[in-house]
Amino acid sequence: MVVGPSSSPEGSAPGRDRSRGWRRRLPRYTWSGTLGALLFGCSSLSPSLLPRGWLLQGLIAGITAAIGYGAGVTVAWFVAEVTESRVPAGVRHRAWQVLAVAGTLLCLVMLWLGAGWQREIHELMGLTPPEGYSSLGIVVVAVLVFAGVVAIGRGVRRLAHWLVRVLGRVLPSRVARPLGVIAVTVLVVFLLNGVLFQGLVSAANSAFSVKDDGTEEGAVEPAAPERSGSPDSLVPWEDLGLQGRNFVGTGPTVEELADFSGRPAQVPVRAYVGLASAGDVGDRAALAARELERAGGFDRAVLVVVTTTGTGWVDPAASGSLEYEFNGDTAMVAMQYSYLPSWLSFLVDQAKARDAGRALFDAVYGTWSRLPERSRPQLYVFGESLGTFGGEAAFSGLADIQNRTSGVLWAGPPNFNELWRGLVADREAGSPEWLPVYDDGRTVRFADEAPDLGSPPGPWGEPRVVYLQNASDPIVWWSPRLILGRPDWLRGERGPDVSESTVWLPFVTFWQVTADLVFSTGVPDGHGHKYQADYVDGWADVAQPPGWTDADTDRLRQLLGGN
Repeated sequence: MVVGPSSSPEGSAPGRDRSRGWRRRLPRYTWSGTLGALLFGCSSLSPSLLPRGWLLQGLIAGITAAIGYGAGVTVAWFVAEVTESRVPAGVRHRAWQVLAVAGTLLCLVMLWLGAGWQREIHELMGLTPPEGYSSLGIVVVAVLVFAGVVAIGRGVRRLAHWLVRVLGRVLPSRVARPLGVIAVTVLVVFLLNGVLFQGLVSAANSAFSVKDDGTEEGAVEPAAPERSGSPDSLVPWEDLGLQGRNFVGTGPTVEELADFSGRPAQVPVRAYVGLASAGDVGDRAALAARELERAGGFDRAVLVVVTTTGTGWVDPAASGSLEYEFNGDTAMVAMQYSYLPSWLSFLVDQAKARDAGRALFDAVYGTWSRLPERSRPQLYVFGESLGTFGGEAAFSGLADIQNRTSGVLWAGPPNFNELWRGLVADREAGSPEWLPVYDDGRTVRFADEAPDLGSPPGPWGEPRVVYLQNASDPIVWWSPRLILGRPDWLRGERGPDVSESTVWLPFVTFWQVTADLVFSTGVPDGHGHKYQADYVDGWADVAQPPGWTDADTDRLRQLLGGN
């Protein structure tokens, strides 16, 4: 009988060797780390503020699982160091068996619950729940992301070990070890925050600066002298940037304003300065004030200083609402300070927003304050998102706002806004963080929905300050404090579109809300970071247009697509 290679010991050895070699190349994970990864990764399937698709959920789960793996490994190392004990091989084997069964069941249960939670959040926001929510896709993406992040972490650890060995050849081990760890930590921080982060920001700036040269459909170079970019303007159309051209090249026409009001209307003044208009923020602000004066902005009933978001965007709903309410007898002035989109500017361009807000308001206020008091327009301030941060930076506090403005409308304030945080922290006992009451609403009021501006029922003096802040807006609630601290907006009564199933989990909630930032405007109006229809009510209450009625508010909300 001839024995084939497959049945002989000699013939099977190469196959076994290849199999063992292939298995050795696979990454190995510790039991404690895997347990941490499962607990953290499955926890990330719990709901946050906004609905998530399977791809985004997989990314969040993978990152969070990698954090959990690191936490599990760290805890196991600490326990081993303290107890100086080792787990027998038989116990380890049984522990892996138990984890395999329990971990699989946990994943299946959490995937099933996660799909239900996503349906609930979609319904809270008036969206149709997704069909065919891909649990398999979540698992695949999560595993790939987890493996990649852990591999990077292990690479850093190997680098530290190598450096410790090198230093150990010339230094005592008790000196070489901490010195090597410190050196690698500094190197990683430098690469992430210096080379990699700044390189990504520079690349994004370059990419979006190219887009800034374009013009979107519907934006038409203006001929009216009341607009920047017109033949009479101090600022050429080409220098306005993409969002500047959108701002001055669109908006309600005189005919549309007159049709709504039933009276002859004026061409609203819209002044704008782009990044290409001047090299320095102070020069751009001074140019904006001169351009505003040239366009006749100081001769209008209402003048609004706008600190823009990100790329220089001004929400058309905010500008259009004001112009309809005053039948065109308005002026708005804004300037660009970044090429980056709003969510990225939110993370990296805070200083630019602050400097732009201060410079623009001071420049406009300087001209406005020199006018005869009886002929001055009412001076208001507006900002959305990072624009509220820049707008707040122009003032030393609430008293300064009351002394130098006729009122303020701010929407979607970031959690790091100092004035906003102070007001919310000093709110009346019993009022939730997402809908605080400050000083009986005498000056400042907060609104998740338009009717909230009517509360509390006591007197509301002048000037009025309004913060529009949706309970589901991640821009408002994102903070590094979410890593280790439970936020007040998840205590007590929830916002109307925040799931009762949402809970705070260390590390997990932070990454969930961080992911929500990128998609904060991909939801219907009145949720997330969208405030379109509520601008009508906001301006009506802050600026109080003469003769304006609640019926007018309802008509304008319908016209602008609200309800």
